[in-house]
Amino acid sequence: MKRLQAVSLLPALLVLLGSPGTGRAAQETVIRFAFQDRIGEMIPIVATKMGFFDDEGLHVESLRFSSGPACAEALYSGAADIGTMGDTAAVIAVARNPEFVILASNATGEDRHRLMVRSDSKAKALKDLKGRRLGVKKGTSTYGGLLAALDKEGIYPDELDIVDLDPPAMVEALLAGSLDGFVASEPTPSAAETKGARQLMTLGGLGNEYPILIVADRKRLAGREREIRSFLKALKRAEQYAADHPDETAAIMADETGLSPKVAEEAMKRHRYGIRLDGAILSSLERTARFLQGQKILEELPDIAGATQPDFLD
Repeated sequence: MKRLQAVSLLPALLVLLGSPGTGRAAQETVIRFAFQDRIGEMIPIVATKMGFFDDEGLHVESLRFSSGPACAEALYSGAADIGTMGDTAAVIAVARNPEFVILASNATGEDRHRLMVRSDSKAKALKDLKGRRLGVKKGTSTYGGLLAALDKEGIYPDELDIVDLDPPAMVEALLAGSLDGFVASEPTPSAAETKGARQLMTLGGLGNEYPILIVADRKRLAGREREIRSFLKALKRAEQYAADHPDETAAIMADETGLSPKVAEEAMKRHRYGIRLDGAILSSLERTARFLQGQKILEELPDIAGATQPDFLD
């Protein structure tokens, strides 16, 4: 496993696997799958650890990253065929590249993003961090949520010293005093708590489900309908495995993140796991797109319905 820092889309996705008679050569075609080492990525992690992709006859090459923008960059560069990312990164990706298509969400969690400060911090609310150094990975769903939280409080982003930082560096930067706080998704907040940091707030209550999306490059997956369905089937098996084996799943995630099984289990409770692409997910994505346009991060609104392909979940 490597660790590395409105026309229907269906016809284009059905044109490299070919007909059912393509046989073994098709089964040996590699799917390069970029996903994150985050608590929210429980389903891809379990599917990989438990060999569910292999069980479906797929050759999946797993590429591991610490953020959604890094997975998106793997898609942009051609290093990956499928990647996972939060809503902000996904909306930006489909807006900028019409070849990208959203296949499903694998998790949501209104409170999965948390703002952490040191235990001795005098901050009691977001406004208390004005003029302070706040770490966040820009381009992520966490960043989008932070902008929404600031907007709700009437705080301009430039009233804080926002530092673009990868999640693995956040805990030590906070404890060393290089940051006054950071905002991140799990496992970073829980890892900080085990070292004495405390939660100031979550990014919940802003009308966002913060879905983690599975995004594909439809050009590189053209003609591979059976593989795509088998790929999503393997993820659904992981979803069911987690529901049936919570203790074993917590152990897998603890091993993956470095948290204890108990802390990993608590972090997982901040998420709702499931392979889905329903109206609630689409509505959340449309709200995110409108907000990003209002923030001038997007020039034009993407066609969210046209950039999704739920047919493979049938």
